[in-house]
Amino acid sequence: MRRLISGLLAAATLTTTVLSSNARAAEPTLITPKVIIADPGANPARVEAQTLAARRYATFWQSGNPALAQEALAADFMDRALPPGRPQGIAGPLAASKAFHSAVPDLQCEIQQMIVSGDRVVSHLRFSGHFTGTFNGVQGQGQAVNFIATDIYRIANGRIAENWHLEDNLTFLQQIGIVAR
Repeated sequence: MRRLISGLLAAATLTTTVLSSNARAAEPTLITPKVIIADPGANPARVEAQTLAARRYATFWQSGNPALAQEALAADFMDRALPPGRPQGIAGPLAASKAFHSAVPDLQCEIQQMIVSGDRVVSHLRFSGHFTGTFNGVQGQGQAVNFIATDIYRIANGRIAENWHLEDNLTFLQQIGIVAR
């Protein structure tokens, strides 16, 4: 009887280990900032929680995975620099990402630097890829794109509650041939 119980416990432990490993394997690798600048004396656990939300959001932009946006953004997320025609809340970034990925399917995002102060995280991002899809009715010809964006996030309860952002749209539009250089 002792051997049977030991065998069952060993099998249960093996099953749990395999399931845990599979669950971890399914989690995406988050983008790592090249530089993180935090307030001197800031609580490292708080900095880590705040940058986790920002890393999830950057990885969402790179991958287009809506689950990452859901994890990164608060349920009542507010875009404080909402472009015309984009819905407010989480629906806005989801729609924008889908449209952008249809234009630049191989989109890459780098976090050049993050600055953490109080409840704010500033992310300096660089986007790159190739315009092989369509954007505003224009078909890409494989043009390289490479432009920056800066986001200011207010973090609450480990999620981005508000975002003020500025993208270098002029450079992007010039690179894809919609605006003359």
